[in-house]
Amino acid sequence: MSGSHHDEGHTVAGWTGCAVAVVGTSVAGVGMCLRSAAWIWLGLGVVGLSVLVTWGLHLAGWGKPPGIRPVAERGMRVRDRGARAGHPACVGCRLAGRGRGRSVSTVVAVSAQGVQGPDAASGSAPSEPASSESAV
Repeated sequence: MSGSHHDEGHTVAGWTGCAVAVVGTSVAGVGMCLRSAAWIWLGLGVVGLSVLVTWGLHLAGWGKPPGIRPVAERGMRVRDRGARAGHPACVGCRLAGRGRGRSVSTVVAVSAQGVQGPDAASGSAPSEPASSESAV
């Protein structure tokens, strides 16, 4: 298999999440056979847990970025060094607040008088909010 030119995504995050999901579907299947709603819901809960486990391992660097990785980084035990900063095209990283451009975000202060956004003439954000109630 070392001569394969395909990056199939064999990662610790992928295999662990798959294993937890298999356990969850097995528990739900046993619940269907036993006609037990508790076992079915327990199994579905474990399947939901598999999503969180996979996501957490991806954010910890044990997943892979979207797209094809270089050959040297395709091993299962190779950790993704770019996971901490986030991957720009990755939905999981975006949900965690990673991989977004810092220059895109704009600070807008909300006060009782109204909304104060960036100054239209200069393009800069206000120096201080009108109120300390909340800042978005």
